[in-house]
Amino acid sequence: MSESHKTGRPAPKKLGARHKARRRAVDFLFEAEARDLDPVALAADRRALSAEDDAVAPVNAYTDTLVTGVAESLDRIDSVIADHLHQWTLTRLPAVDRAILRVAVWELLNAADVPPVVAVDEAVELAKQLSTDDSPSFVNGVLGQIVSVAPQVRAAAAARPVAERETATDPGESAD
Repeated sequence: MSESHKTGRPAPKKLGARHKARRRAVDFLFEAEARDLDPVALAADRRALSAEDDAVAPVNAYTDTLVTGVAESLDRIDSVIADHLHQWTLTRLPAVDRAILRVAVWELLNAADVPPVVAVDEAVELAKQLSTDDSPSFVNGVLGQIVSVAPQVRAAAAARPVAERETATDPGESAD
């Protein structure tokens, strides 16, 4: 008989490598914000420490991807989140919720291999594990709105380098 049949509760989700990488990225982003550190440098320090000390878990490559991606796009990510907060400000959110939302929004905008439903589900699961009782539904609501605009934000970001190149060329000069 399965665990869910014995207790009447659903069996706990099995946590895959990507889930663990997301959680570690949230941990690094949270810690970096609390300690006023660069999250990329913090992840690099942990990677070096794990090479020296077997008691420190190695840093997953996807954790690095998430931390670096969030750090490099922080202003854009925070702007997207702030635009979808109703009667809240980004600074008023619990720090762990900010970190969770930042990871999820980075995935929604940049990780073509992660379906939007997965990014949202993973963020809600992290909010259940790490934050307040109200956070999972709050995170789901914010991300639900962002999912609907993510394709437009991706397209605008992809078009921006082309526009920047065109404005960098003097209009009176030939591009030949």
